[in-house]
Amino acid sequence: MNRYNYDGFSIEDYDFETEFGPDVGDKAPDFALTTASGETKTLLDFPNMFLVLEMGSITCPLYQSRRGIMERLAEIDGVSSAVLYVREAHPGANIQSHKSFEDKMGCATRLTTKEGESRTVFVDGLEGKAHKAYGSMPNAVFIINKNGCVVYRAEWNNPSATRKALLDLLAGRAVTAKPYFRPALPTTVFRTLGNAGKGSAVDFFKGLPFLIWTNIIKRNLRLFLGRTKTGSQHTTC
Repeated sequence: MNRYNYDGFSIEDYDFETEFGPDVGDKAPDFALTTASGETKTLLDFPNMFLVLEMGSITCPLYQSRRGIMERLAEIDGVSSAVLYVREAHPGANIQSHKSFEDKMGCATRLTTKEGESRTVFVDGLEGKAHKAYGSMPNAVFIINKNGCVVYRAEWNNPSATRKALLDLLAGRAVTAKPYFRPALPTTVFRTLGNAGKGSAVDFFKGLPFLIWTNIIKRNLRLFLGRTKTGSQHTTC
């Protein structure tokens, strides 16, 4: 990666071939972070059996398209759910890249107050220290148990797979769900990029053929042929 808070999306800002950050069975990185409501909380200080942690930003169509079902996961007994607010995935003229922590806090606050995100939103530092520790992908998801261990990981959040993995974990079953990449609905894509402003859509569609090949085809094929690593409520790390 060349720069963290890029002014315009480019496929060169991500490594879509290599997985970084904690794998299933690894210790989940912990950070003391400011929330969108202005409190300071520790990321892994959650009250339930599992924490579902999703990476997101207001200009990420994938994150925006998954919010509804992901918010409902927090209603399941034994589950805490949170968002780590990261860099803007597709900045534009209206919602620009973050030049200060205040910029980032402003976007996270808008997400909760104007767009209705109901989960706890942790705001990462300006240079994305926590985001980098979790692999730097724009819409990854992790399930973490009370021992602070990663028990499920998806480079791209597939809400159906996340829900299935969570229900398996709560029931004491082995996780068999594979998080196949699913694109966002076109209506969500255009709405999100339109809100971001001029430049956002151009950069997105410029990289779209590469994104389709890398994620819908190559990544999904690797998942289909590969084996799923399994964690549990009792996994230690």
